[in-house]
Amino acid sequence: MTVPESLVPAKQRDKSGGFMQKDENELEDELRPEYDFSKMVGGVRGKYAAPYKAGTNLVLLDADVAKAFPTAEAVNEALRLLMQIAERQRA
Repeated sequence: MTVPESLVPAKQRDKSGGFMQKDENELEDELRPEYDFSKMVGGVRGKYAAPYKAGTNLVLLDADVAKAFPTAEAVNEALRLLMQIAERQRA
């Protein structure tokens, strides 16, 4: 199968026209010496994995809506009321 040229990522060129590639020296550890992770204690692997896996249902409200419904409780109350009205309309 041939991939159309438009779907192949273009290689970036630097200012001199050559392709942008890191030398071997640049590929080595770029972390500053003050970040010595061997001295860090108390880290827990996967600390936030379960909540992340459970997902989230955050919704970004527009400013005017957020002004009218400033708390999660206010939003939920208004939406539940709207759900009841919609259910009555269907019945």
